[in-house]
Amino acid sequence: MMKIGELAKRSGCSIQTIRFYERKGLLSKPERTQANYRTYDKALLDELIFIKQCRSLDISMKEIETLIHNKNNPEQSCSSVNKLIDEHICQVKEKIKELSSLKLTLEQMAQSCDANKTIKECGILNELSH
Repeated sequence: MMKIGELAKRSGCSIQTIRFYERKGLLSKPERTQANYRTYDKALLDELIFIKQCRSLDISMKEIETLIHNKNNPEQSCSSVNKLIDEHICQVKEKIKELSSLKLTLEQMAQSCDANKTIKECGILNELSH
């Protein structure tokens, strides 16, 4: 058993993040001591690492909730998990398109600026003003 500070250290999550996941219901409720301190076991550490891994893949809280539900029902078909990940891949592809467009816009703006000009003549600031 460990207290929240130890859980934070072992998981690499902040105490605030752990409490947030608890409030959102993603992380199981920890046991409490007689002094009302939360105590966490290896199973809760594993849950937290799972959530952290999902977040590192930019999986949304709602999607994590679905994945946790699936994980807690191991006899179910994994088709819903595959569908969720396929949808997430589509979202990532769309985000990549948007970021590529943003990059192109910024590169075009950068080309409109000559470091030897004054701020009044700055191409970037002029483009941002329109």
